[in-house]
Amino acid sequence: MRKRVTLADVAARAGVSTASASLVLNNRPGTRLSATSAARIRAAAEELNYRPNHTARSLRLGSTRTVAFLSADVTTTRFASAMILGLLQEADAREHTVLIAETGNDAARTERALLTMLDRQPSALILGFMQARRIHVPPVPSDVPVIMVNGASDEQHPTVLPADHEGGRQIASVLADAGHTDIAVIGYDPNRDPDWGETVTIGARFAGIDEVIAERGLRVTGYRARRWDPDVGFEGMNELLDSGAEFTGLICLNDRLAFGAYQAMQLRGLRIPDDVSVVSFDDDVIAAHLRPALTTALLPYEEMGRRAMEMALSDSVDPQNLLVPMPIQLRDSVRELRS
Repeated sequence: MRKRVTLADVAARAGVSTASASLVLNNRPGTRLSATSAARIRAAAEELNYRPNHTARSLRLGSTRTVAFLSADVTTTRFASAMILGLLQEADAREHTVLIAETGNDAARTERALLTMLDRQPSALILGFMQARRIHVPPVPSDVPVIMVNGASDEQHPTVLPADHEGGRQIASVLADAGHTDIAVIGYDPNRDPDWGETVTIGARFAGIDEVIAERGLRVTGYRARRWDPDVGFEGMNELLDSGAEFTGLICLNDRLAFGAYQAMQLRGLRIPDDVSVVSFDDDVIAAHLRPALTTALLPYEEMGRRAMEMALSDSVDPQNLLVPMPIQLRDSVRELRS
């Protein structure tokens, strides 16, 4: 294996001291070297293909310029991987490198990965989740900021969350504003278990929907679904139709439920939005390609990742939650009933 080129090698080639080579290659002000000497040092570094030893430099400066991102299920999930894109872009803009580990929601793996990352002395630690939840974070040195993305911790670390309460209000208001007073909801039950209200984000989403229902006097039929997948949306839509419930609008608690509901209605000859208007949450990439295209609230994973990196690298971290808006993607799945 070829020996790594050192700063001393560059200095020897240029005929200067190691300290002089360091001053020039690290662009430090105050050097009294002539322009000719500085040019000779840079030429020597280029000839030798010199690469700085960032580990040694980090130890001298007390900063590794790295951020650790510990994921429960984000890196292996197509939809949530936008979170990684957001934090990588922000880290690059701030000249930081991101270390990434995936734990699969396994507590033992999480602790091992955390200890391994802390050995690298990161500037900050970010923990991210596809499905929002509250977890216990093992002890972390007090000088390492910890930021939660789409999740929360028992230790009250700062969090970056989607603004689900306002998102719930807005998506329910889309139907109410279009004149729909009888609606069905898949994934929601007015008599739901209290555990739903204790989740990090979904309880807030329900609360926003509840407020609009009460304020606008909407009549609601609910189908409870503890698993939000297309087959459940298909089954739920069929049960709602078989029940004889009357509704002109449908709220699905995520796009995957909506995909199944679309299939059930189309197989029965119902037209969207002529017979039933549909709104949802997430803005999965397929939502815009359904026919008709689905109106949905964007789950802002990319922006959440970016804002988490901003918080992690800021001089001071506000211990409060940062709520990222969920823009409504207005498409073709809602019919205006008002004359």
